[in-house]
Amino acid sequence: MSSDTNTGVPSSVTDAVLVQSGEMPTDSQKVEELDFNKFAGRAITVDDLVGGMNNMGFQASSIGEAVRIINDMRAWRDPETSAKTTIFLGYTSNLISSGLRGTLRYLAQHSHISAIVTTAGGIEEDLIKCLGDTYMGSFSTPGASLRAKGMNRIGNLIVPNNNYCLFEDWIVPILDTMLEEQEASKTKNQNQNNGPKDAEVEDLNWTPSKIIDRLGREINDERSVLYWCHVNKIPIFCPALTDGSLGDMLYFHTFKTSPLQLKIDIVEDIRKINTMAVRAKRAGMVILGGGVVKHHIANACLMRNGAESAVYINTAQEFDGSDAGARPDEAVSWGKIKVGADSVKVYVEATACFPLIVAATFAKDACSDKSEEKPKTTDSESKSTT
Repeated sequence: MSSDTNTGVPSSVTDAVLVQSGEMPTDSQKVEELDFNKFAGRAITVDDLVGGMNNMGFQASSIGEAVRIINDMRAWRDPETSAKTTIFLGYTSNLISSGLRGTLRYLAQHSHISAIVTTAGGIEEDLIKCLGDTYMGSFSTPGASLRAKGMNRIGNLIVPNNNYCLFEDWIVPILDTMLEEQEASKTKNQNQNNGPKDAEVEDLNWTPSKIIDRLGREINDERSVLYWCHVNKIPIFCPALTDGSLGDMLYFHTFKTSPLQLKIDIVEDIRKINTMAVRAKRAGMVILGGGVVKHHIANACLMRNGAESAVYINTAQEFDGSDAGARPDEAVSWGKIKVGADSVKVYVEATACFPLIVAATFAKDACSDKSEEKPKTTDSESKSTT
């Protein structure tokens, strides 16, 4: 075994450790460091932070990429019609339970998104938070002790069970009215069919998105995402509408109204969201979390051979083959994201990064852009004191 005569280290060791580097490509980006000394004497802006994170590496760079992609979504205009990107926003219910709800409400309030897909919890928790408060707790609080006190834990959040009782008191009269309207439309249709054929009368057809819009109107509270979606005519799709407290209320309602019951058509809604995607001049996806909200948006974009841009934000891993953990490239294989599209997956829990992303994108020009002014509301649409 030969050795370096100056150091005595075997040459086989130095050859293994001190392998000579090849040349880096001329356009290679160097890792950059966020130097707070540059901002001495002035306030640090969101652009300062995001700009300093772009080339930091790891998930900081992914956040920077998400900001770039979303800003491209916002800036794009169709050269022939000036149509904007149709932006589908998806989020899971836990994010509405958290304080991130205010950020999501902001996007609806200022019409920054074209449609929302969420879970049943994403609907009911928005309404419930207008009726009662959610509190900070601990991830380690024992479930048994909470159950004995009538408290429900969502991670490190606590929701008193009384909130769901308030929700039942609020929603049951609305369900009663909706059922009356449904049955009245049938009677009107029957009478029309038995009389002169002047006009075609259709039965009232409730869908999840129509029910959600109605609930947004009824809650009449500016803190609510559903309220602003109703005001700005932004559809909210919820293919799993019965998977939560709202499903409980619908179940209880059937006992009260039997043999009559509300009929909810999911087929009309799948046609509606898929048609939105098909007719979009350009489609973008911003999806927080996984499960049904992630796939429902992606599958709608399949109808147009894929979205042009996509931002995923979740902490799920891909090793188990779940759609939640899948990276954007897997969606490319299905035709849900276009080949060559701009996409990124940010492996960060959404409450920790999405406010920063929104501050650097949708809310960036809030102070100077008149389109960001608070939408005017009528007296009937003023904030509820519920």
